[in-house]
Order: sequence, then structure tokens, then C-alpha cells
Amino acid sequence: MIEGTHAYDVLIIGGGPVGCQVAVGLAGRGHRVAVLERKLDPGTDVCCTGIVSEECVREYSIDESLIWRHVRGARLIAPSGGELAFQRDRPQAAVLDRGAFNAAWVGRARRAGANVLLGTRVTGIVVDADSASVRTIGVGGEEGRMEARVAVIAVGASAGPAAAAGLGRCADVALGAQAEVAADGIDFVSIYNGDRVSPGFFGWLVPTRPGRALVGLLCRRHPRERLNAFVAALAGAGKVDAAGAEVRLGSVTLAPLARTYADRIIVVGTAAGQVKPVTGGGIYFGLLCADVAARTLDRALTANDLSARRLAAYQRGWKRRIGRELLAGRWARRLYERLTDGQLDKIVDIMARDRTLDAALQEPDVSFDGHGALVRYLIGNTALAKLVGVGLLRGRTKRDSW
Repeated sequence: MIEGTHAYDVLIIGGGPVGCQVAVGLAGRGHRVAVLERKLDPGTDVCCTGIVSEECVREYSIDESLIWRHVRGARLIAPSGGELAFQRDRPQAAVLDRGAFNAAWVGRARRAGANVLLGTRVTGIVVDADSASVRTIGVGGEEGRMEARVAVIAVGASAGPAAAAGLGRCADVALGAQAEVAADGIDFVSIYNGDRVSPGFFGWLVPTRPGRALVGLLCRRHPRERLNAFVAALAGAGKVDAAGAEVRLGSVTLAPLARTYADRIIVVGTAAGQVKPVTGGGIYFGLLCADVAARTLDRALTANDLSARRLAAYQRGWKRRIGRELLAGRWARRLYERLTDGQLDKIVDIMARDRTLDAALQEPDVSFDGHGALVRYLIGNTALAKLVGVGLLRGRTKRDSW
């Protein structure tokens, strides 16, 4: 089979914002693109808080109608209940309406010329010398097969397609749970720390629409049970009314795949582990890497060279863009998971007493997405460095060296 006989140049498995952003970049450059999304409505059953930086809002022209509210700061809640509030003069982040955001990116992909096929589940992927093909099942159970010159895997934290393509699985995966609740008078994002919420991770209370908020957490085990206990504690404190709240479960990758490309295959977004290891946020980093993927594939398709050797440029490109932040985030995540409740209490106390966090937020290189700069600044505080053991952040383990 010759290249010109393929129905599509690119098949994108996964119709979330990251997959659709790849489609926008490639269809907009004249390539024939199909996006395969298993949901009939990509805006439903979303387990994601949807907080992105204002930089992301500007760079990707996110319409104000997709934003529930803008955020200038947050509160850190220590295990003992102590609080540290911090904010800047201008908004630093935006809370997205994730359902509407997902739908908007499907619309962008279609306007760019991509064929977005909803209700299409991919059950297998095969790569041979001149094509990448997938087996599909439609909403009515009908089976099909589609073929293209190259395939993009953008399926969130699902490890199946990448593993089937021989790229393995992400080494670190956390579980998440979230519910929408009634809540009045909440203006700040609140981050709850400590073992009673989630050992080694944290919980959140994020205001969205008037009178509504999202309560969620990340953990290693028992996400539903932990979230139910967390919501009950917030309700007991009079902060939320959880009557009728529906718990949604998900997972997030906290470390990148060792290799995000193969012959006629690339992996992008959460599926590739292109996620902030500290917070689990993957929207902005995923969109950035989607753009790298589109540029790499455009050149490879034009050159008619879709070999792994050619597509390796994609991994070099995304590492240049976000690699240092991922490494810094991995260091910080390992550190955080080793802290005791007593240490977390002391950290909040020190930062409140010395106004360390307030000072850090004034630094020009510290941003909502710049966790590396923030970690380096905070560790510059002698008391914090002594408390947490700064040596842990100075070494690079073999696992994190890529």
C-alpha cells in the first residue's frame, strides 16, 4: 500500500482538549485528520478541577464563557487546622467549566477541518511498514477498522493504547476523586494537607459557580472512601452541603513515559505523563505538548518519514518546553510524600511567620506553572531547608534522569 491511498494522514485516539489541540494544529496545516473519542458527549463525566494559569488562558484564547471564575490566591490548610493565605494583586489562575471547555475544543478541531467521531471506542492498534490502523467499536456495537499514516495517542491516564504500541506504562499513577457540592461564601481556593485528608497528597475545595464548589483529592488508595470522609468533615464544619453530591473517580499520571514515540506513533498529554507532578494538573502542559506534536508530525508527514528516528524530535521538543518543570515537580512530590503531619504544620507556621510564600510570589520567575522556581526559592529559606532536608532536592535519581 502506498502513502497516498490512506483515508487519513493522522488518527488521533482521544477527543479531549489535548487530542483536539493536535487535530487543530494538523488539520489547520492541511492534513487529513480523524479524532476518535469514546464518549458521545466529551463534556460529561469529567473528573478534573480545571484550574489553569492566566498564561494558559491568554496563550490559547480561552473564551470567558468557559471560565467559572478567576483566582488571585489560595489558602493552605495545615493538618492541625492552621491556615496560610496568599494572593497577588492580579488573577493568577482561572477555574474552567471543564464540560464546556471540552466541547469547545471539539468545536475547534472540527472548524479546523478534522473529522471528530464521537461514540467511537478504540479496541486495538496495529503499526506496520506503511500504516497505523485501529480497531473500533461504535455506540451500537458495530465493529470497524480505520487506517492512517500515523496515530496519536491522547487518551488521558489510560495505559492501554501506549502499552499496546510497545511504549509501556507511566511509572507513577495517582487516583483522584471529586464531587460538586453546594457552598456559599467561599471565595478562595483551599488546599487541605495531612494524613486525615490523604497521606502524601492533598484535598481541595474550589469555588466555581455562585453557591457551588468542587471538593476533591488525590491519593494512592481508596479514593471514594477518602473523599466521602473529607466531604463529611467539610460538611460537619459548615463549609459545604453535600446532599446529593455525585462522586466521580479518575486517575492521573505523575511521571512521563520513558519514550513517547515509536514508528508511526506518538503519545501526548496525560497518556504521556506530561502532567505537573505536584498538583496533577495536565491541561496547560498537555496543550503545549500537543503543539509540539503537531509541528513534529507536520514536518514528518511532509517529509514522508514517520519512523521512530524522525519522531524522536517530538520528545526532544517537549522536554525542552516542560522537562525542567517536570523534574523539579518530581523532586518536590517525593519530598512532600515523605513529610509528616508535624512537619507540614511547621512548614505552614514558618511560611506564615516569615512571610516566605508572599515574598516568593513576588519573584518574576515564580508563576502558577513555574513550580521549579517556587521550590528553589522556598528551599532558600534556611529554616524550611533544615526542616525538610534540602539534600533530597539536590540529587537526581536514575529514575528521574530520563
